[in-house]
Amino acid sequence: MNLSQKKEGEALRCKINRKKFPQNSHDGEIAERVGRIASEFTQGFEVLQKYDLAATFFGSARCSLGSALYEDASKLAYRLSRTGFTIITGGAAGVMEAANKGAHDAGGDSVGLNITLPEEQSGNDYTTDRHDFHYFFTRKVMLTFASEVYIYFPGGFGTLDEFFEIATLIQTKKIEPIPIILIGEEYWRPLVKWIEEELLKKHKTVSKEDTRIYTLVDSVDEAYNEIVKQVCE
Repeated sequence: MNLSQKKEGEALRCKINRKKFPQNSHDGEIAERVGRIASEFTQGFEVLQKYDLAATFFGSARCSLGSALYEDASKLAYRLSRTGFTIITGGAAGVMEAANKGAHDAGGDSVGLNITLPEEQSGNDYTTDRHDFHYFFTRKVMLTFASEVYIYFPGGFGTLDEFFEIATLIQTKKIEPIPIILIGEEYWRPLVKWIEEELLKKHKTVSKEDTRIYTLVDSVDEAYNEIVKQVCE
């Protein structure tokens, strides 16, 4: 029977087969999960509390050494590291590796907060300190807690998720205003335009103040100067 043949009020059965949480609230699996989550929070905070001034880099894991994106991320991280910033990333490949490499080459602190995945996300070789997470949400809290500036290069769903997460926390005043730097006019301008034209003007679902949460730049020099202006005395 297809959906159109169902009578209103008749129960539907979900065809998606997903793993359920244990039904027994005293089940050992729940206790094990809660313990693992608590451990990830504790260990993550212990890592980050060792560092003062820090910058977190986000961006695609799919760019490689020699690409313009990789080189720009590495150059910016190098310059910030020389200025005294600890560089923090998701610890994997692409922009994350580039930023860690820049900090490593500058002789600075280079931190990787990696997520264990079945494929794609292995740690890079340029971290001086590293912690691996099983849960995305514990890692996201650490990345949110970490820094005085958040730097976004072009990326995929993960990068956009992190951008909107930080922007939402600032918008709702769950965290203090922290500079968000979007690097790359070609990539970010369509999204910024959509926010301004669709969300702000047409649907009125954000305010003009919300559009000032982030700053769009188009070069390493612009990004560095903006970061120093917004973060440093």
